[in-house]
Amino acid sequence: MKLVVQIPCLNEEATLPLVLKSIPKKIPGIKSIIILIINDGSTDKTVQVAKAHGVKHFVHHNKTQGLGRSFHDGVNYALSIGADIVVNTDGDNQYPQKNITQLVKPIVMGTADIVIADRQIQTIEHFSPLKKRLQKIGSRVVNYAAGTNVPDAPSGFRAYSRDALLRLNTITRFSYTTETIIQAGNKGIAITSIPITTNPKLRESRLFKSMHELVFKHAITIVRAYIMYKPYVVFGFLGTGLFVIGLVPFARFTYFYVVDNSGRGHIQSLLIGSLLMIAAFLSFTLNIIADLIRINRILIEDNLEQTRRMRFKR
Repeated sequence: MKLVVQIPCLNEEATLPLVLKSIPKKIPGIKSIIILIINDGSTDKTVQVAKAHGVKHFVHHNKTQGLGRSFHDGVNYALSIGADIVVNTDGDNQYPQKNITQLVKPIVMGTADIVIADRQIQTIEHFSPLKKRLQKIGSRVVNYAAGTNVPDAPSGFRAYSRDALLRLNTITRFSYTTETIIQAGNKGIAITSIPITTNPKLRESRLFKSMHELVFKHAITIVRAYIMYKPYVVFGFLGTGLFVIGLVPFARFTYFYVVDNSGRGHIQSLLIGSLLMIAAFLSFTLNIIADLIRINRILIEDNLEQTRRMRFKR
């Protein structure tokens, strides 16, 4: 089996040597290990450092495209050179590369198609209590949307089988981590996790500028992915809620109409109830439209999968 270890990099000249030196040279069940650098618009000597350490495979972005796009382009390159397994790691040396052996083992044995490293968030000293809490909540939300049980959904240290990558389609350019889990869960792709301990922190994250930005962007990604795969839950719940709430003003209007025998002074209840009923009707209409789009997208994704299998045929 051919393993491609892809490393998205944005100005990682200081930490990249530590990553490259610690990648295993031999792994049971793997015949060849190829290192791929995705240069996401680096302005330092990242590429020169990689070449000095023997890296021969690169994907270059002239301008920074983001982690999601880097993952997408790296995967396409890896598939084009015949990768059976792709491991994604970071250039900041956050993850101990020796764990790549354990990361690919379930795929080599055929028991899983995606393996995600569990950083055991609660044990990471440089994570604040707030960040630990948010990471835990985020993982719960992702697992609910995907129907999975991944302890550390935001973890970027993970392995994918060739078959899984041919079936996944990343859209988000901020980060691929939560999106691929939700897609995989809804497509019935087998996912498992292995516990790891992270290396000491060497620099601040460049993925986000603040905790608020991280939470907002991940929330947008989760909601978008969830609506893509389960629109009937979102719009159905919204429509039902609006319909039930809309009954209250109508009941109020009817009550006062019967009591004072005129209904004067309570026409606003009738108007509010009507507006809520219209909103409920629109939600149910959106539900039908969104579900038809979902079905159409499934057909398009099936066709895209077949196209990719032909494109990356070995």
